[in-house]
Formats: sequence, structure tokens, C-alpha cells
Amino acid sequence: NAGTEADVYISVHGGRGDTGSRQLLRSQKPKKFLKGQTDIFAVEAVHLGHLYKIVIGHNGLGSGNGWFLDKVVIKDPVTDLDYTFLCHRWLDQGQDDGNIARELTVTDAGTFPGRQELELKREETWAAEKWKFQEGNTLQFYNRLTRGFICLSPDSRVDALGDKKNKYGKVFFIWKYT
Repeated sequence: NAGTEADVYISVHGGRGDTGSRQLLRSQKPKKFLKGQTDIFAVEAVHLGHLYKIVIGHNGLGSGNGWFLDKVVIKDPVTDLDYTFLCHRWLDQGQDDGNIARELTVTDAGTFPGRQELELKREETWAAEKWKFQEGNTLQFYNRLTRGFICLSPDSRVDALGDKKNKYGKVFFIWKYT
């Protein structure tokens, strides 16, 4: 459910003005905005100069209208520059912060875009996994090398002989040594 059937709009802003809100109509793919898919659109506009932000969102209509947007890359045919706008968030009234539009600033060319993407993925992973570390949870770690468990209790006790059948264990982690 990371794709959307809603109408998607974008406004591109540069040093010489903006495009205004434009609907993204014709993708080079037969069906647009599917999960895991990269869509390519042509947006005609006067040259905007150096791009610094975009506003992208959808109208919230249609079944399954929520959308997870990873990033937008704009290729400027005049300067042959690529502008990357990282999002890595939901545009969905029922997910994340409930917004269906996002204002994204350009990734600074002086930094590693890959490093910023890695940081966003790390934050997303933590958001998905942090429930395991809530107060009161007991964690059991399994070490495949020793075939043993280590149990971390909510009261900060560590049991190096953790029991596989511990009914209070919430999570099992598997460590793989290479």
C-alpha cells in the first residue's frame, strides 16, 4: 500500500520563480505511482534557475490514496544538473503525521546524498523497530555461534543462560558472524 491512485501535484521553485502547481499526468510507465516503481514525467516550464525546493502532494482521493515517497530527482536539461529532493515519508492522512503534501528542499550538493539517504533509512528502521525497546519488554538475544540466549529483563538484569521457553521474551534477535 505504498503506491497511490490519487492525483499527484508538484510545484518546482527556483531562483527565477516557480512552476505553479502541476499535475503529474503521463508517466513513462503504463501505471503510475506503484510501490517500488520509479516514474518519469516531463514537466515543461521556463528555466527557473537554481532549484531550491519543491512542494509535492496529492488530492487524497481514490482507494488506497496514501503514498510513500522516497525521493524526487529533477534533471535540468539546460544546465545538465540533477537536483535531489529526499522525502522518505508517507503522504497519507492515516500514516506518519497525516500530511498529504510535503515541502522538500534540495539536497546540498556539498554533502553526500548517499549519506543523507542512509541516515533517513536508519531513522525509518528505528521508527519501525523501537517498539521492541519499550519499557517493560524483555529481550532475548540468540547467538548462533554459541547456540545460547542472553535475556535482558526490564529491571536491568542480564541472564546469560536465557531460556528459549521464557514466556516473557518479546523479541528474538539472531546474530550472524562472518
